[in-house]
Amino acid sequence: MFLPQVVKSARAMKRAVAYLEPFMEEEKERTGLARAQGKIVLATVKGDVHDIGKNIVGVVLGCNNYEVLDLGVMVPADTILDTAADIGADAVGLSGLITPSLDEMVNVAREMERRGLELPLLIGGATTSKQHTAVRIAPAYAQPTVYVRDASRVVGVVSDLLDPVRRAALDQQNRADQDRLRDLHAERDRKPLLPYVRAVENRHRVSFDDLPEPAFLGSRVVEPELETLRGYVDWQFFFHAWDLKGKFPAILERPEARELYDDAQELLDEIVRGRLLDARGVHGFWPASSDGEDVLVDGGTSFSMLRQQADYGDSRPNRSLADYVGPAGAGDHLGAFTVGVFGADELAARFEAEQDDYRAILTKALADRLAEAFAEYLHEESRRSWYEQGPRRPNDELIAERYRGIRPAFGYPACPDHSEKGALFALLGAEAHGFALTETFAVSPAAAVSGIYLHHPEARYFSVGRIGRDQVAAYAARQGRTLPEAERWLRPNLAYEPDEPADREAVLEGTR
Repeated sequence: MFLPQVVKSARAMKRAVAYLEPFMEEEKERTGLARAQGKIVLATVKGDVHDIGKNIVGVVLGCNNYEVLDLGVMVPADTILDTAADIGADAVGLSGLITPSLDEMVNVAREMERRGLELPLLIGGATTSKQHTAVRIAPAYAQPTVYVRDASRVVGVVSDLLDPVRRAALDQQNRADQDRLRDLHAERDRKPLLPYVRAVENRHRVSFDDLPEPAFLGSRVVEPELETLRGYVDWQFFFHAWDLKGKFPAILERPEARELYDDAQELLDEIVRGRLLDARGVHGFWPASSDGEDVLVDGGTSFSMLRQQADYGDSRPNRSLADYVGPAGAGDHLGAFTVGVFGADELAARFEAEQDDYRAILTKALADRLAEAFAEYLHEESRRSWYEQGPRRPNDELIAERYRGIRPAFGYPACPDHSEKGALFALLGAEAHGFALTETFAVSPAAAVSGIYLHHPEARYFSVGRIGRDQVAAYAARQGRTLPEAERWLRPNLAYEPDEPADREAVLEGTR
């Protein structure tokens, strides 16, 4: 199954069905027969604004004779489950992109269990996985809880779940797989960690000689032309969004990929000509210094970093991003940025009103790519305003990150706490320029990238990985949070099971 062609064919199907709908409704009333094979409720969970994958799933299910009620993004658990009850849904599908969404999925599963529902629960989205579904979500709900890796598999999964015989077989196999994954997870958690104090002693020690001076201090607004950003697009990940795997440009030798690429170029031409989307960002530089795991920025802002605690048993250091910022008195600086592409939701809604899901999803996928291209473009401009000289690098070298410096984003492996975006947005004054954060620190618009710039030649990306209670307690103390609050934001990285607070809802409310 090639998803772009399936979604593209849905355009013809939807327009035909829209014409036939009055006649079909009349026939249904006359005969009492229902058309759909089943009713599915889909939603991106509360706190998350991303929906490309979910939208593709909805179209694929619709093409296969399922009635889909897509509730959109930022949907609370009660809304999802009340709707499922109201329409007599046969299954519920949850989607999420950022890691705090994983906790919200657990919350929905718990509420389904509390209500005594018997509906299958489908889990999908970029940050979800078979292991997370097995370890966190499935234990909260007694009914089948199935991870669906991509849209091409959803029809087979749903059709099996809605057939009594095949449902039993799928459920049995799924539970066996999840038991195995939970055992593997428990085995991983038994691997030793260094005590936090020893991990700090084993930090990455670098020198801070000849520190560069940025061209300006404070923040500036940047609004590049879309045509400029077009030259920075990494097209490989565009195909990944459509479940087409392969290296760009070699992937264009496949007819289905070439057709998708040509359609994307045609729409991008239209967007650029008509200025249908806007690119806007804020970036800047500030004097900064490290203090343990904290990065202190002139003016009172601070960013709390985490350190690897894995016991490597060799000469590798236990890294923290704070290692790459000079101590007080060194005269170092930090950069920061947020960039976004505005207008994608409105343009996609226009296409949806024309029964054209294909171009609606293409619009959002292109907006995501343009936002990433904007981040790459602005990083280059910032490096050249700070320490990089010589000719500009070709785009393939930028994509391969063959340059000095990194731009880690909060929520990613080197700094996994999404809540640090609050300090980042305050530093940049991002909200004054149209950016916003949800209660779980997803960025609006959805096509957005934000983070910090570190210039040190030895700075590199890494994964913090598993961390112990000793580090989490220290992290919470530095942030002025309770331990349960810190554990909530760091849940995917915890090497232990946190104590369940007596008043869980109060803790969740306190972190919003």
